[in-house]
Amino acid sequence: MGKANKVVLAYSGGLDTSVIIPWLKENYGAEVIAVCVDLGQPEDYDAVEKKAIKSGASKAYIVDAKEEFVKDYVWPTVKAGAVYEGKYLLGTSFARPLIGKILVDIAKKEGADAIAHGATGKGNDQVRFELAIKALAPNMKIIAPWREWDLKSRTDCMEYAAKHDIPVVATKSHPYSMDQNVWHLSHEGGDLENPANAPKDDVYLVTHTPEQAPDEAGYVTVSFKDGVPVAVDGQEGTPLQLLEKLNEIGAHYGVGVVDIVENRLVGMKSRGVYENPGGSIIMYAHRELEYLCLDRATYHYKELIANKYAELVYDGMWFAPLMNALQAFVDETQKTVTGEVKLKLYKGNIISAGATSPYSLYSEDFVTFEEDDVYNQADAAGFINLFGLPLKINALMKEKAGK
Repeated sequence: MGKANKVVLAYSGGLDTSVIIPWLKENYGAEVIAVCVDLGQPEDYDAVEKKAIKSGASKAYIVDAKEEFVKDYVWPTVKAGAVYEGKYLLGTSFARPLIGKILVDIAKKEGADAIAHGATGKGNDQVRFELAIKALAPNMKIIAPWREWDLKSRTDCMEYAAKHDIPVVATKSHPYSMDQNVWHLSHEGGDLENPANAPKDDVYLVTHTPEQAPDEAGYVTVSFKDGVPVAVDGQEGTPLQLLEKLNEIGAHYGVGVVDIVENRLVGMKSRGVYENPGGSIIMYAHRELEYLCLDRATYHYKELIANKYAELVYDGMWFAPLMNALQAFVDETQKTVTGEVKLKLYKGNIISAGATSPYSLYSEDFVTFEEDDVYNQADAAGFINLFGLPLKINALMKEKAGK
């Protein structure tokens, strides 16, 4: 295992990371500095800080990064229209690079020679944390206890915690592994490990089920400038304020539940249920505005870019050169994605209810079924003749060759 003088630990206050603190001290002889990053997960951060010290950390940082998270990680992904495998809105994926960046910043500030995390050897998060660290601090030692220690289960961790006088809060009957931030709440494990099982109603901790949602539809209008939200129902706010408002609205109407069997980077499939009330509204509205404002060639090519962008985010490649290049393309396309989108929300459904933009490419003068004086329908004959010429030549060749 080697030695480390000072280790910065990604700390959540949960059982695993609390156990890691004394384990690092025992096995690496290191001073441990705990870092908990607030991305919108509901925690008692005073209690988290006290628990880190009680568990053996020499210092504990509580970093409020919610606004940075939405502005610099969520919004770029919204502009890209990036959705992994058609469903997953990347809530955990783009949170990890920001946490990694903060860990590196504090490690440099504190003169630490290693960074540790509590991600398991089966998941994607180990890759996301470590690629961020490698990109930002290439010589930093990385410690992943779940790949090293002989603790194999939650029971083992609880016994270790008891042995080292680490406070363990009694667990609730909610049997799922969860990750939460202001963008989403994910659920894995328990009965969800069988894809044949429908999620139980008690899975949902953020949004209403459709049955619990109001019997009357509601409406929301999202205003965008250069591809990102700037107002909800005419009220401007910070990125965080707007997302929180849309979370509240979306949850009330039961929208934003995603159930997917996804392909993990490490090679296995996993089943996750995600709650994304505000994010689902934003992504839907953004797409509606792009329908209005992007020309056909740009829109179709951007769809290809969105898939690659989502894959890179999912794989932890946030700080890769290709991401920078794709973001430059995305930003260029968003210069005209400005306007308002009205949506109807009803029992888990998001329904288009109109969109307007000063950059709209929709022209009623050209598309009308009524009489117009701007389009000569006879022009279509020549266009079709030229567009279909390769097909005609191919067919003539086959006739001549007797095919």
